[in-house]
Amino acid sequence: MKTLLVIFGITGDLSTRKLLPALSHIIHADDAPELEILGVSRREVDLPELILGSTKDDALVEKTDILTMDVAQLAEYQKLKQAIQDRKADQTLIYLSVPPGAAAQIVDLLGEAGVNTPDIHLLFEKPFGFDLASAQDFIARTGRYFTEDQIYRIDHYMAKEVSAELLRLRRGAEAAHHHWGADSIESVTIVASEAIGIEGRAQFYEQTGALRDFIQGHLLQLLSLVLMTRPTLDERVPAQRLKALQAIAPVNPAHVVRGQYEGYQEEVENPGSTVETFVGLQLESSDENWQGVPLRLITGKALDEKRSYVEIRYRDGRTDVFEEGKVIPENGRVLDAYERVLLGAVAGRNELFTSGEEVIRAWEILAPLQYAWEMSSEPPVSYKKGIHLSTDFLDTHHS
Repeated sequence: MKTLLVIFGITGDLSTRKLLPALSHIIHADDAPELEILGVSRREVDLPELILGSTKDDALVEKTDILTMDVAQLAEYQKLKQAIQDRKADQTLIYLSVPPGAAAQIVDLLGEAGVNTPDIHLLFEKPFGFDLASAQDFIARTGRYFTEDQIYRIDHYMAKEVSAELLRLRRGAEAAHHHWGADSIESVTIVASEAIGIEGRAQFYEQTGALRDFIQGHLLQLLSLVLMTRPTLDERVPAQRLKALQAIAPVNPAHVVRGQYEGYQEEVENPGSTVETFVGLQLESSDENWQGVPLRLITGKALDEKRSYVEIRYRDGRTDVFEEGKVIPENGRVLDAYERVLLGAVAGRNELFTSGEEVIRAWEILAPLQYAWEMSSEPPVSYKKGIHLSTDFLDTHHS
């Protein structure tokens, strides 16, 4: 099956750092899909310079073409429509490697131009809204022209090693992990810590913060993999994750630690900023299989180490830790997250992508906390850079 991959924003940072290198690996694999790439740019592009600067891969240059168009003008989308038709692919994947506002406008124009036939699929990068209302609006807007089955919402944590390992274990009927629940598990803790601060991303972080950046998408998605009903190969994983999220009670703001590392306000040049760089929260599930099990999600910047892991503590004293970079894949080869994303989209593997209902439910879980923070004048807890993460810190600083 031939796939045409259209990349809006092919000259951008995400494309040059992640997508093009991932595509270079994909096309040289023994089982490489039949793939053609069409980059969309507002300006003329030196294609060899662009691709060789990212990958040094002449073969990728040969598989790629550039379409120059003004993405803000409806008439220009007829050029794209014709370019897609000329390539006679079995399916077309349109990757919107652009900011959310631009993505929403492009989706509207694609739909108005008729570039929304059933063989066309869209790939979106997070964030999917900034709160419940904006997420509902964005999902409704994309739904005007594209069905849910045509939309692949990317949370790259779903394509990481840890997620793949969790899904494999949950499906393994002979594995103990297949029967996780309150009978055997004492607590679940999911952590994404970083040793670096915001690294010059002041504007982005002042608009986003740790809750929106990591908890709403990445960590809640990982939690849903742990809590979901044991899926078979035939079941739709997003539907199982959604059921798990629906059983999680909206967060109690009293069970949350909101922190900000010392020096953050000077970095962003905004004295008095209350944007959080650390969040630790505890959730509960009403699912009878998980009732009474503490579910902790923790993320923070400027901590003592960079780690991403899921920790399962059992009632018999054992502990399982599934950690990014330490999971050994079954076939011995570690795929980059964006390789998995692209290959998953080509194959139509919906388990790697987030449904609109999952996005909305995640925002519903966090809505009470966002409201409480908006209404509160209390600043985040200040912490020193390089602090070691521990449950003592969380227990001491609960709101």
